[in-house]
This record gives sequence, C-alpha cells and structure tokens, in this order.
Amino acid sequence: MALRLVMASDHGGFALKEDLKKALASADVLITDLGVHEESSVDYPDLAHALCDTILDGEADLGLLVCGTGIGMSMAANRHPGIRAALCTDPYMSRMAREHNDANVLCLGGRVIGPSLAENIVREFLDGNYEGGRHARRIDKIDLR
Repeated sequence: MALRLVMASDHGGFALKEDLKKALASADVLITDLGVHEESSVDYPDLAHALCDTILDGEADLGLLVCGTGIGMSMAANRHPGIRAALCTDPYMSRMAREHNDANVLCLGGRVIGPSLAENIVREFLDGNYEGGRHARRIDKIDLR
C-alpha cells in the first residue's frame, strides 16, 4: 500500500511545495494537496490545522507543511495532541525526526532552503521508520503537559 502524504503551504512556501509535488510524482506516494494553490497571502495556521486534522482523522499517514521559514507551521501543528511536527533543515535531522522522535509532520522553510536540499530532506523523512524501543518512553512524555 502506498504511503499517504498530505501537503499544505502558505504563500511563502507555495513554490517549494509545488517543486516537491513534482519531485515526488514518481515515488510510491499518494499526495493530497490541501493548498494553497496560488501565492496570494493566507494565514498559515489555517493550513496547518487542516493538515493536522487530516492526519488525526486517519486520512493520511504523514504530513508536509511549508511556509517561509517553517517556524510558524511547526508551532501551529504542534498544538495538536498526537502531532509531532519537526522543522528540519538537513536530511539527517529529517531521518532522526522519524526514527527517534516518531515525527508525523515535516516542516520546511520555502525561503530558507532550495528545492534540491528540500527534496533530500523529504525523501529521508519518507524513508525513515520509527525505531521505538528506548525512544518510546521519551515520546510518551511529550503529551503529558
């Protein structure tokens, strides 16, 4: 069964989101794009909340959020219990976010990283698998507060 990836961006991440959709077109990934579909200004929390709801409702396995820096999207996404959004700037961070932190949402900054690096970050995120074990105790503590 193909991985179900839901994507969303604000106007600052639109171009990078579109580049990543093209790059992933040949992968074994079913992509749902929640928008935006043009570069008109929008409020990033609206897109982050919609993406998180899609994951929490079981309609997607993983999410990808892109705004100008990735900071706002990660902050909004992490307000949802059960969402572990990771802002990553290199492939190693992305892989570790999945393997050690069981991240289910990747956040990227469309104004701070280029398409080639972003593609590598996304591929590591999609290829990573949560290891559990010694990491599970720490993950369990995230939602305690």
